[in-house]
Amino acid sequence: MNIWKRNAIIAAVMVLICGGIYLNWHLESGAKDLTKVVDASKVLGEATLVLNDTIDLPEAEANRETAEASYFAQMRLSRQTARDQAVNLLREAMAYAEVDEGGENTAKLEAIVSEALAESRIESLVIAKGYRDCVAYINDEGISVAVANPENGLDEADVSLLADIVMAQTEFDLSDIRIFGVE
Repeated sequence: MNIWKRNAIIAAVMVLICGGIYLNWHLESGAKDLTKVVDASKVLGEATLVLNDTIDLPEAEANRETAEASYFAQMRLSRQTARDQAVNLLREAMAYAEVDEGGENTAKLEAIVSEALAESRIESLVIAKGYRDCVAYINDEGISVAVANPENGLDEADVSLLADIVMAQTEFDLSDIRIFGVE
């Protein structure tokens, strides 16, 4: 009976993880497409919309955006690798232990899943607010949020908006939130 319960919990956690990944992918792709479709500078009058498929960026601007995208991709990969290793260790511990005393391993696994979902929701909401990219990382001391710097840099209004998003999605206090811009 214990084996069946353990397998059911593992299956439920995996469904939650997969659902969170899908939701993050779906929301992230939708936010990017919407910003490409609606651009106030391309609207000319009431009935004419001008779309320009080629964007001429200076080479330095293109290199900066490539480096910025690389940074966020590397941070997401690093975070996912660390999380996968922790989940694998917990699964192995659960497989070898006949009885999970007090549900400790299950609670740790559920905490990892809830942190992953919170990070995904925060990243999706920040991108939906118009920032180019974002990566959130929750640890024992608090949460760190790295945001692609807007053209004028992060100001107090940006930091306030980002802190509100984080506090709405997590139980962290303002003193536990670290927000920084990535050049």
